[in-house]
Amino acid sequence: MALLCYNWGCGQCFDPETNSDDTCTYHPGVPVFHDALKGWPCCRHNSEKPPEPVKPELVEAIKMPSPDEPMTNLELKISAFLKQALDKLSSGNDEDKKEEDNDEIKVGTSCKNGGCSKTYRCLESLEEVCVYQSGVPIFHEGMKYLSCCRRKSSDFNTFLAQEGCTTGKHMWTKKDAGKKVVPCTHNWHQTGGEVTISVYAKDSLPEVSRVEAHSTLLNVHIVFEGEKEFDQNVKIWGVTDVK
Repeated sequence: MALLCYNWGCGQCFDPETNSDDTCTYHPGVPVFHDALKGWPCCRHNSEKPPEPVKPELVEAIKMPSPDEPMTNLELKISAFLKQALDKLSSGNDEDKKEEDNDEIKVGTSCKNGGCSKTYRCLESLEEVCVYQSGVPIFHEGMKYLSCCRRKSSDFNTFLAQEGCTTGKHMWTKKDAGKKVVPCTHNWHQTGGEVTISVYAKDSLPEVSRVEAHSTLLNVHIVFEGEKEFDQNVKIWGVTDVK
């Protein structure tokens, strides 16, 4: 039995047994009559061109300058606190030099090994076992520890009071004459467009230290505590203006 289709724009008779999803062509909307004009809202022409897909913006690759370009010495600014510490250190070094000229170990001389707080009392002190720290201090993410034993602490006083992890003899006088290259704790952080590099060197001497740089490289040379040197080359992953 044939049935009449009531979809707008169709009006044909159909057999329900052969009816499928694509047999009827019709208007899904309702007719619109306006100012003597008649139309269907579902199939009106559209004069607006659809927007084109946004093309990704091409970023021009940064041209890296030659790594062999000349280095520029950066100006060193000395804080008032450091100047005061250096003046105090200078007066103390004069007294230490007089003591070093004499081979005799004076009573009360402190052991030069890091982490040892013993002082020289008598000849028996020469045979005592020294318990000291052989590593360097490391400060990272609020924690403090030594590279030799890595016992971490967040409290600075607790860190300073840590017992040594290495045994040996006391060092009542400095063994090494002249300067020696030693490691220093250093780190960096970035805020916005500025990168800060920090090197922890006690009693650094600005008159014999230097910092050189060009567009992609930073050389740091620090002399501190009289006879120690720190050297570090830092590769900069970008182009900087050394001015």
